[in-house]
Amino acid sequence: MGITGGIGSGKSTVAKIFSILSIPIYYADDRAKWLMRHDETLQSGIKSLFGEMSYLPDGSVNRKFLAETVFSDNEKVKQINSLVHPAVGIDFTAWAQAQKSKYVLKEAALIFETGSNSSLDYVINVSAPLKTRISRVLMRDPFRSESQINQIIDQQLPDEQKNELADFVVKNTENKLLIPQVLYIHEKLIST
Repeated sequence: MGITGGIGSGKSTVAKIFSILSIPIYYADDRAKWLMRHDETLQSGIKSLFGEMSYLPDGSVNRKFLAETVFSDNEKVKQINSLVHPAVGIDFTAWAQAQKSKYVLKEAALIFETGSNSSLDYVINVSAPLKTRISRVLMRDPFRSESQINQIIDQQLPDEQKNELADFVVKNTENKLLIPQVLYIHEKLIST
């Protein structure tokens, strides 16, 4: 099962509520960063596409270089995603098979955008108003500008479209409590 939502929607907060219910959570973005450093096949692919400068001498990802050279060019973003997303998919499958829970959650910002929803039984979208999301990210990531946040948002499907595609929607707004929404979904999933 997947849990997604645009930047600043609160998907990590919702995932933490599921983890309190003892549901294992696979954080795809964190795992992608780990794989980029530790998966030799993935490293080799990144180096062959973007050069040795993609990695620092200590073996860590050269985030500054990739941010400047790759993430500012949509075609290069597609190229790196074509390497990273399959590696994450394989890693997730192995991880999920090792879990002993009734269900597991894959937390990822780009579930529908990458097509990985096709390999998941259900998808939850965490939805929040755009202004709220931007405000949350500005508070959480003071190094980001509003322009950078909007660039990220532009690469993600609009909330309305994600809500239509999702099996469940958690509304993360000031007038909606999260825990009852999560408990409702949890009860549905453990009873299937």
